[in-house]
Formats: sequence, structure tokens, C-alpha cells
Amino acid sequence: MSWSFADHAFMAHALRLAERGLYTTTPNPRVGCVLVKDGRIVGTGWHRQAGEAHAEVNALVAAAKQSESTARGATAYVTLEPCSHQGRTGPCAEALIAAGIERVIAAVGDPNPLVAGDGMAQLERAGIATGVGLMAAEARELNIGFFSRMERGRPWIRTKIAASLDGKTALLNGESQWITSEDARRDAHRLRARSCAMLTGAGTVLADDPQLSVRGVQSSRQPIRVVVDSRLETPPAARVLEGGGTLVLTVSDDATKAWRLREAGAEVVRLPDDNGKIALASMAQELARRGFNEVTVETGAKLNASLLRAGLIDEIVIYQAPVLLGDAAQGLFALPQLSTLAHKIELEIRDTRRIGKDLRITARPKAAITAT
Repeated sequence: MSWSFADHAFMAHALRLAERGLYTTTPNPRVGCVLVKDGRIVGTGWHRQAGEAHAEVNALVAAAKQSESTARGATAYVTLEPCSHQGRTGPCAEALIAAGIERVIAAVGDPNPLVAGDGMAQLERAGIATGVGLMAAEARELNIGFFSRMERGRPWIRTKIAASLDGKTALLNGESQWITSEDARRDAHRLRARSCAMLTGAGTVLADDPQLSVRGVQSSRQPIRVVVDSRLETPPAARVLEGGGTLVLTVSDDATKAWRLREAGAEVVRLPDDNGKIALASMAQELARRGFNEVTVETGAKLNASLLRAGLIDEIVIYQAPVLLGDAAQGLFALPQLSTLAHKIELEIRDTRRIGKDLRITARPKAAITAT
């Protein structure tokens, strides 16, 4: 199907609207909608948060403020296929039909098995002209975690790392605060704000006592904090447990340690054992089961390496400071020595930009790119 310049412009507007829900819609996707009639925008809307009206309904409400018949005969540009099932809110496909919409253009189909093409089919049965695929890559990227959870049964997992120019994350004695600038740290909190969960390991909790909360940037919600703790070494007084709701994943059957963590407000969940460690694939499935779309990892070289070798890291975000820490300092990933370059892990650089005096590099393992 061919798209006009105007089609692209209206869908780009819908995508910008969808981005307004970047920090708030989890576990739902970020969706925007633009209603156009006679070449003029007559209504816009976006999904703000789970449980509230979807983008299409908000756009129809905006159009109705002009006149009850404003939307009749209009084209709806929506960044995700309209839903066709009853959830916390009613089906958007039915709302578009009832409003008399004449044409619906969706950027991408909904991967949710409850929809998966049925939304567009329902519109077509009602005599509405439809099209799918306009700016699909941009729409998928905006909801990359939602697509990952629906299509692969696990969240989109990114690891965020602060490093020196020579690729070191801490001194040999563990000192790491602060390698990067305040600007870089504030930017990293935006990654936290868009995440459903923040994940770290017990070793990082013991060494750094992080909070893993969103600070310094505006956010209406905090991500769930997740600690990978095979032996239940997390102290009940750890800052990551403050405020309650932290998820501690383990293979330990130590009832006393588990009770102490639960008394501190944590939820302790046992997962399948992989030679004394948590089976990481099972962990990813558990996080998806809980509705987590995007998970950001802030941890040490060992867990980062384990996740990478398990094929569970989809994206690497490195904030690189213009400093050198020397050969003995700690590295990014505790990977085994390679005997040949044929075994190197290949990455694709997706973005590079200056953040204050530091450089932010966003890369993806090619295996992850192939999988998505």
C-alpha cells in the first residue's frame, strides 16, 4: 500500500502523541491517535495510563467537543491496531465504528493474542477502509518492550553501564561513585522512569547499596525493583527494599532469610535452579508474567555477563566519561577469554550522543536484532 505525504505527517503526529505516555502507560503500550476530516485534524488523543481511556476514545471525545458528528466520515491514524476485546476499558474498534469513522490507518498490528488482527477485521466487517504498516518501524520501537513481551514471552532487557573511556566501571577496590557526570546520571534516571522494573544483583546491593529509584526527573510512578539473589544475601536494611514492593528472586530454601526479607517489605520468589544459580530464562518469563515490558539492569560485570551469554540482553546503554581508570580496574562484562575473534560478540550501534561532558552509546547485540 502506498502512503501520501499527508498520511506520513498525520501518523508522525500520532507517534508524537503516543510518546507522551512514555513513562506512564505500563503495562499497556504507548498509543496515539489523530482524527482527520477534509484534510483537517478534528481530534487527537493518547493513552495516558492503564485503566484510563485508550487513545482512540480520547481522540473521539476531543472531536465530540466540537460537534457530536465531527468524527463521522473522518480518518483515524492510530499507532497501534485498535483493540477488539473488553479489558479495563471497552473495545476501541467498536467505538470507532459507532462514531462513524470512514477509514482507519494503523502503524502496526497489535501483537496481543487477544487482538492480533481482529481489531482491523472487525473494522473491515463494518465497512471501514483499513490499512496497516505506515511508519511501522517507528511504532514498534516506541513499544519495543510490549512487542517483546507479547511475541517472545519476556521483557525487553537493557543494561545501563557507567564507564571510563578505557571501558572500566569501578576501581579494583570497588569504588565507582562517580565516574560519569551529573548530566549523565540524570539522563540515566530517564531510562529508569520509562522502565517497568529495575534489576540488579545481590553483589551490587552488598557493594553499593543502591536505591534504584527514579530521582531528579519528573515521574508519576516508580519502577518495581528486582534483586537477583540466589543465596538470599540481601540485607533486610538494604536501601533497595525501602518503601516495600521489591521483588527478590532466589533459588534458596532458607526460610529464615526469606522471612526477614518479607518482614522488610520484599516479595521473595523461588525460581528454577541452574547449578546453584537462578535459571535466567525462567527469570525473564517470570518478569513477563508480571506484565513488565521494559527492564533496565544496573549491576556488576558478572551478572551482566551472565545475562549477555544467556541471550537476554537486548540493548546496552553505556555512559562513557572522558577519564581513564587503568588496566586493573573492573570491566563491563566478566566474559571468558576468547581464543579467536570468530567468537566475538557483535553489536550494532544504534545511537551516539553527547550528554554533558560524557558520551552515551546505545548498542544492540546482533542476535537480539535478529530475534526482533
